[in-house]
Amino acid sequence: MQRRDFVVLLAATVAWPVAALAQPSERIRRVGILVGSAESDPNIQAWIAEVQNGLAALGWRNGHNVHFERRFAGGDVGRTQHHAQELVRLDLDVIVTSSTPAALVLLRETRSIPVVFTNVTDPVGSGVVRNLARPGGNVTGFTNFESSIGGKWLEILKDISPSIKRASIMTNPAVATYSHDYIQSFEAAATSLSVQASVAPVNNVAEIDAAIAAQAREPGGSVIVIPDIFIVANRLAIIASSARHRVPVIYPYRVMANDGGLVVYGPDIADLYRRAATYVDRILKGEKPGDLPVQQPTKFELVINLKTAKALGLAVPPTLLALADEVIE
Repeated sequence: MQRRDFVVLLAATVAWPVAALAQPSERIRRVGILVGSAESDPNIQAWIAEVQNGLAALGWRNGHNVHFERRFAGGDVGRTQHHAQELVRLDLDVIVTSSTPAALVLLRETRSIPVVFTNVTDPVGSGVVRNLARPGGNVTGFTNFESSIGGKWLEILKDISPSIKRASIMTNPAVATYSHDYIQSFEAAATSLSVQASVAPVNNVAEIDAAIAAQAREPGGSVIVIPDIFIVANRLAIIASSARHRVPVIYPYRVMANDGGLVVYGPDIADLYRRAATYVDRILKGEKPGDLPVQQPTKFELVINLKTAKALGLAVPPTLLALADEVIE
């Protein structure tokens, strides 16, 4: 080997590890998570875990190539606004959020950071997206309910308790701006089932108890609970009031039956969070949120708490039990 060739080979050998060390490591992506409920809620933690585990299965490992910034509003709209502003200032790669109010707050704060939502009812009507097929802008996600379910809730209540003559649909108007859709289908079903329908707006725990107590003043009263962050945050108060006044109540989320609620009919929320991870993955890999269609729930659950039914003196029909995805004894 000539001396000149040897020098070139030696230089390349020495330079190789230096060049290797100089290669930039993979950039850590930053994902925000903004939920309307309290951090202490174990169900919320389980749902967030679905996002993080889903991303891990797709190669996004926490602390390795992705970092999560999590914020919890505890059912407080003002705190939701504060956390949204805080997350936007962090200039994240994408933000995952849950509930219509949280999605709307984020959209007021940013039109550039991609947002993936879950648990948003009527995203077009509420102004979250322009249309479902091509939402446009910086937001997309997964809806939770269709308005026709308002009538289905009343039908299930009537099956469990055929003596029902009156039903009140409970909503917090400050956060459930979409409630009119549920109310319309509920009132239509009430007419066909010969049930007297009413609406119970609630803004605090005292009003929750008063609304349920009003249905207990005469036999045949019942309550339907609309899904919103206020209701989720105060579900234990609703369940306790229902037990105290012996009023049958139907709820939208499985967690409420686990906590002692009589019956639940609604989407599999864990599945929505799991599917949200796939959209976060696609956005982190370069796709635009506005090009990803908003998706409807694909899995609904009927859960019946037999222990609560017995405490209320209700005999759940075997036909309904056979349809249930889960029966809590």
